Amino acid sequence: MTAPTSTEASTEKRSRTRFAILASNFMILMLNYADRAVIGVAAPLIITEFGFSNAAFGWILAAFAFTYSPFGFIGGWLADKFGPAKVMGWAAIAWSVFTALTAAGVGFVSLLIIRLLFGAGEGPQATVTAKVMHNWFPKKELGTAVGIANAATPLGGAIGTPVVVAIMDATQGNWRLPFIIFGVLGVLFAIGWFVVVRDTPEQHPWVSKGELAHIRQDAAPAAEDDADADANAEPWWRYLTLPAVWTTAVAFFGYAWILWTFLNWFPTYLVNERGIDLSDLAVTGAIPWVGGCIGLALGGAFTDWLVRRTGKSVAPRRWTVVICLAATGLLFGSIGTVSGTGSAVALMTVVVFLLYFTGAQYWLIVGEAVPGSRYGSVSGAMQMFATTASIIAPMITGYLVDSSLGWTGTFTVAAVVALTGALLLAFFGRVRTPDTRQAGQPAS
Repeated sequence: MTAPTSTEASTEKRSRTRFAILASNFMILMLNYADRAVIGVAAPLIITEFGFSNAAFGWILAAFAFTYSPFGFIGGWLADKFGPAKVMGWAAIAWSVFTALTAAGVGFVSLLIIRLLFGAGEGPQATVTAKVMHNWFPKKELGTAVGIANAATPLGGAIGTPVVVAIMDATQGNWRLPFIIFGVLGVLFAIGWFVVVRDTPEQHPWVSKGELAHIRQDAAPAAEDDADADANAEPWWRYLTLPAVWTTAVAFFGYAWILWTFLNWFPTYLVNERGIDLSDLAVTGAIPWVGGCIGLALGGAFTDWLVRRTGKSVAPRRWTVVICLAATGLLFGSIGTVSGTGSAVALMTVVVFLLYFTGAQYWLIVGEAVPGSRYGSVSGAMQMFATTASIIAPMITGYLVDSSLGWTGTFTVAAVVALTGALLLAFFGRVRTPDTRQAGQPAS
C-alpha cells in the first residue's frame, strides 16, 4: 500500500485505525506496569517470609533491571529489523510467563533468576511503543499519542496496587496468587495484540486512503521512508554522540532513578516508616499513580499544543523536561522531611505527576534528532543507558535505608541525580537541525 495523493484521500472517508493501535498499546502497557507493581506491593510479605534484609531484597529488585536495561536496546534494534508489532507481542508473552513463574520462587537465588528473565521480557516495551507511535501518527499528534500510550503505565500501577492488595486480603496474605493471575491475563492480552496491531498503516487492511494520507501528511517515519533512508543514514551508534541525544539520555536516567525508587520502595516506605497497614496501602499506594497517569496524558497534549503554537518541534519539549524534572527532584528530596502520612502521599502524588509530565518528551526529542530508520536503535540505546538507573537505584536504596542516612538520605540522593540530568539538558541539549530524518545525517 502506498501513500495516496491528497486528491484521492479527499474522496474517501477517513478511518480511525490509528486509535485502535493506540488503544491496544495502552492496554498492553497498562498490564506491563501492573505486573511490575505486584512485587512492590508484595514486598513486605516476601521480605518477612524469607527473612531478607532490605539490602538483599534490593538485589532481587535490581536483578530485573540487569536484563530490562539491555533489552530496551535489543527491542529497539529488533523493531527496526523485524517490525514493532511482532517484537511487542512476543515480549508480552515472555514477561507474562515469568510474572506467573515468580510465584514459584522459594528463596533468594530462585527469585533472582526469575526476575532476570522477567526483566528481559519487559525490556523492549518502551522503545517499541515509541516506534509504533512514530509509525502510526503524524507529527502534530505524536506527543499526544506517546503521552496517552505511556499514561497506561501509571494507570497500571494505580489499578494493580489495590487489585493485588484485594487478592492478598482475600487469601490471607497469599502473595503468590497475584503473580499467577496477572501472568495469565498477559498471555490473553498478547493474543489480542497480534489480532489488532500491524507494523505500519500501509500493512493494515483497516486503514483507508484518507487516514493514510493524514498519517503521512508531514513525512512521519514509515517503513518505506526508512528503507530509502538506510542508504544515506549514518550507523546508529554515530547518533549517540549528538548532544541532544546524550543529554536527553542523562536526563532520562534521572527520571528513571526517581521512578524506580518510587516503584520498588515507596510501598515499603509507607508500611515500615509511616505505619500504613496492608488494607490502607490499597488506597495510599495507588494515589500517586493516578497523578502520574494524568501527568503523562497532559504532558504529551501540552507540548503538542506548544509545538503548534510556536512552530518549533524541539524547544518546547526540551524545556518541559528541564523545568519539570528539576521540580521533581527538589520535591522528591523533601519527602522524608514531611511529618504526616497524608502530606507525604500528597507530595509524592505531585512528584509523580511532574515526573510523568516529562515522560513522552525524551522519545520525541530523540525522534527529532535522528532519522526514522535509526530511531528504534538510537532510542533503545538511550533507554538502555537511562534504565541502568533501574539497576542501581533499587540496590543502592536498600543499602541507604539500612545505613545512617535512612529514607531522608535516599530521597536526597535521587533528587541530586534528577537535577544533574535537568541541568545538562538545559545547557547542552539543543537540537540544531530541525529535521534530520529527511537529511539522513547527524545534527551538528
